[in-house]
Amino acid sequence: MSAYQELEKLATAHAMEAIRLDRQGARGMAITMYQKAIETLLKLVHLYPDYGLNQVYIQRAMAYQERIKVLQIGSPAEPVGETQSGGTTETPQKLDKASYDELVLKEKPCVKWDEVVGLEAAKRAVKEAIVYPVSRPDLFPLGWPRGILLFGPPGCGKTLLAAAVATEIDANFISVDAASIMSKWLGEAEQNVARLFNSARKSADNGRPAIVFIDELDSLIGVHSNEVGGETRVRNQFLKEMDGVIDKGRNIHVYVIGATNKPWDLDWPFIRRFQKRILVPLPDHHSRLSMFKQYTTNLHLESDVDLHKLASLSEGFSGSDIRDMCQSAHLKVIGEFFESGQANNKKAQPRHLSMDDFKHILEERKSSVSPKMLEMYNQWFEAFKAL
Repeated sequence: MSAYQELEKLATAHAMEAIRLDRQGARGMAITMYQKAIETLLKLVHLYPDYGLNQVYIQRAMAYQERIKVLQIGSPAEPVGETQSGGTTETPQKLDKASYDELVLKEKPCVKWDEVVGLEAAKRAVKEAIVYPVSRPDLFPLGWPRGILLFGPPGCGKTLLAAAVATEIDANFISVDAASIMSKWLGEAEQNVARLFNSARKSADNGRPAIVFIDELDSLIGVHSNEVGGETRVRNQFLKEMDGVIDKGRNIHVYVIGATNKPWDLDWPFIRRFQKRILVPLPDHHSRLSMFKQYTTNLHLESDVDLHKLASLSEGFSGSDIRDMCQSAHLKVIGEFFESGQANNKKAQPRHLSMDDFKHILEERKSSVSPKMLEMYNQWFEAFKAL
């Protein structure tokens, strides 16, 4: 066992002992063990500053520190989790439950297909894999794909596409991020993965399709040079659960949609479990024009604003870049309005946005996606595409 694994094992032991003592009401000893867990986690971060899970370890240390504060404030005579006013504090059990509940989107997405501008090839592929089988499963004697990988530059609509599919089929939409899955509490990550997929299967068994959406997939199941025990167990659990979804009969409507900006970082065992691998590219001229129309609908524009020209000038911009550009131009005008002192007059209004305003933003803002990145996406697409 490596030194890193030894430290991780020690941190786990301290944390579990702290939680056990906390539940028993042994506040003083629990605080001591929480402090030891924090010290070990911070030592991990200090000795291995480049490791990908350091942010998660820092979050855990902060969570333990917050628990220590709660224990120090509470009266020794009070049971753990109760206050003199009759309210409750966050016990370890409740913190664990909260960390899992963060995985599930409380409000159902309400994104329509027409809100996903462009991306016709990606939309068609997703409809074939999910929407059509849900609508008429009897037409699919060979079954249908249940693993869909969306990859491409950041800000191009991967999350929006997944939300639109969930709305279209009225699915239970379960959103996952690496920090939540790895959990604030050491040792709970595998259980959270199993609980996640069990929830999805239960939803499907009750007649409602389920979509497990994993954002930034590479940070959770990518290839790592310094992989440690906890991360390996989570990856293995994910493989096991995905195999269960893919192989468990032909009629189950549980879908795993993974989104990543770094498909080249994914490990091959996971790549092959996504039967559909779909490039979500930068918007073309027509899509950029539609985005400018959409984002300027509620803005007051001068007659000289040429959206077609802006669509041409913004070649290489992502959808997120275009939205930020429109927002920046609007903020510039609003800033001028406030600085002029006219905002004190409730009847006064800011001037309309001009073409020069947009051109000024274009001079100060470049695309967030470089030509080198685009080349990498296209190369990976040619090597692994599965539409």
